[in-house]
Amino acid sequence: MVSFSCYRFGRGLRSMCAPIMTVVGFSLMLTYVLVLYQPTRGPGITQRMGWQSWEVVTLSDEKAPSNHSTSPSAGSSPGVPDTNVDWWNTTKPDEKLDLSSLPLDVWSPILPHDTGLSEIAVKRCVMDPIMGGDFCAPDSTSEQDAIKGKWVRVARNLNLEGGYMSGWLNIYYRRTRRQDVNLVTDIQLLPGSDKPEPSDRWVKAATSLRSGVIGTPPLYLWYKIGNSAGNMSAKEKANMITELDVLYGEDVPWYGFEKLEPPTLSQHGRVEATWLTYRRGIKIPPRAPPLHFSHSGKFKVLQVADLHFSVSQGLCKDTLLSPCEHSDNLTNSLISHVLEQEKPDLVVFSGDQLNGQGSTWDPKSVLAKFARAVTDKGVPWAAVFGNHDEEDGLPKDQQVALMKALPYSLVERGPKDVHGVGNYVLKVHSPDASKTHLLTLYFLDSGSYSKGMLDWFGFFTPTAYDYIRQTQIDWFLQESASINQIERPFTPDSGKDLGNIWGRQEDQIISDHRKLAKPNALMFFHMPLPETYAKADMNPSTGRPLDVGVTGQEPAGNAKGNDGFFEKGIMKALESGNVANGNAHEVKVIGNGHCHVTENCRRVKGVWFCFGGGGSYSGYGRIGFDRRFRVYDISDYGETIRTYKRTEKDEIVDEMVLAGKGSPPLS
Repeated sequence: MVSFSCYRFGRGLRSMCAPIMTVVGFSLMLTYVLVLYQPTRGPGITQRMGWQSWEVVTLSDEKAPSNHSTSPSAGSSPGVPDTNVDWWNTTKPDEKLDLSSLPLDVWSPILPHDTGLSEIAVKRCVMDPIMGGDFCAPDSTSEQDAIKGKWVRVARNLNLEGGYMSGWLNIYYRRTRRQDVNLVTDIQLLPGSDKPEPSDRWVKAATSLRSGVIGTPPLYLWYKIGNSAGNMSAKEKANMITELDVLYGEDVPWYGFEKLEPPTLSQHGRVEATWLTYRRGIKIPPRAPPLHFSHSGKFKVLQVADLHFSVSQGLCKDTLLSPCEHSDNLTNSLISHVLEQEKPDLVVFSGDQLNGQGSTWDPKSVLAKFARAVTDKGVPWAAVFGNHDEEDGLPKDQQVALMKALPYSLVERGPKDVHGVGNYVLKVHSPDASKTHLLTLYFLDSGSYSKGMLDWFGFFTPTAYDYIRQTQIDWFLQESASINQIERPFTPDSGKDLGNIWGRQEDQIISDHRKLAKPNALMFFHMPLPETYAKADMNPSTGRPLDVGVTGQEPAGNAKGNDGFFEKGIMKALESGNVANGNAHEVKVIGNGHCHVTENCRRVKGVWFCFGGGGSYSGYGRIGFDRRFRVYDISDYGETIRTYKRTEKDEIVDEMVLAGKGSPPLS
């Protein structure tokens, strides 16, 4: 009996042993992981294995000095806020960009890679590499891919201008994050049997950069292998080669890139030059500051209409200017001069930046130069699309991605469920600490073509312009409804500690009449509405039609189709729901391009329709009609909108007030 009891006790103890040991073991593991374990700074912490190589993890919390930092004012103490610094000038931490997340096996020259190249090759293919795939790529093994990185094709054909029989010639490179692989630090292009001097550590790509082009002497790419990333100094890392690209034409390369002399194909006749371009280190484009009024209540917009730039340097059209060569460059020089004279706070490109019609066969090379005069001055800019911008193949959403990668760009793609690309809103704020929204800028895509036909060769021939669609009308009304009313006219905060910086300008409105209403708004899109050509309002003070400027020199530029944007959108968006404030519309001015020799402002049902007038020597014009740019000079913190045009001869034409003090009454 005793032995049976001991047996039962032992068997019961054995059945409890497993769960007890499980609980005890799990408790000990948690104690070790959460309490006792302390990681050490070994290779396992400083590096981790990626898909093909070692990735660096930054351990230091120290940040590199910013190029956009604001120096403290004289007399300010560290750590004490400076009340004399404007809110838009205060230093803000740059958005944290996880460079280790950027893909290594995708060619995208607008990505700010900080990883270097380990190997470069040139390959010619008899078929398009998109179809040929690995058949056209340099040979490799999985081991080489793991060490040096996978081959990446620069998706730009060096033989694009070499003729139909020249085939496809592409640059390939490997990119790696490994710290023990030597990286490319320099590149040269040399003819024939020439070698760099001294030639140690230089490697020659076996295929000529002119392979396939008959009658051209060979040109070879040489690249220099420097130290590994783990042995590079900060200066060496900032100067190593991080990206390659190809430029067509004789104009400027993409932001942050440099041309490599000589061109792989020279310009002759109708053949445009082809250039290999490269980037050293990281070149992140500077961002535009927030849009804001000045302390005196002013904000100026310069409209640039219808550039019509091409891959070539452009051909002058309809001008007495002599000599007139390289019209794109002449236009950029003119824009630069106008910027110096006007000093705008914002530049708006109102469509047809690209000429289309077969002359912008590489849109990226054209986008690299169209805003260069503006970005060189550090002026924020926005843009809408015209009917020609998409004609030569690059979709608008891809063009927006490129535009956003340029300095000081404020361009947005807009919602994808709304018709078109580039429907967005920018807001201009007050200069005081309240940052009150004082002016609204609407940008819409008026489209390209709504109808067309294919000819026997498969080419599309448009037969009707596009127009603003119902989804855009709904979007505009939704955006308008989301804007809060403010007390107008606006008066900035006037604390005693601000001294006299809020002193009013001499002609600024001082009114006892105040109201709650939305801020005034301007709107920009390329092609005009049918209502643009409707009968003008009459000025009740003079009895004359409100139509100022040149018109009627060319056919009407509006689309025949219409979803009723003016009546169902503009007329419905009032600045206030209060009947006592009248029926003033939120949008005071609509700015259009498209018609190069039309530059009038006409008021219809209380809304001004204003054309920019052609400002480019590359677009059509009329002999005797000077190139010109429209200026919107907004003052009194958004209450007064004045406009005029500055011509290529520096003449100020048709200065007038559209809204506010001194404008024609509504009734």
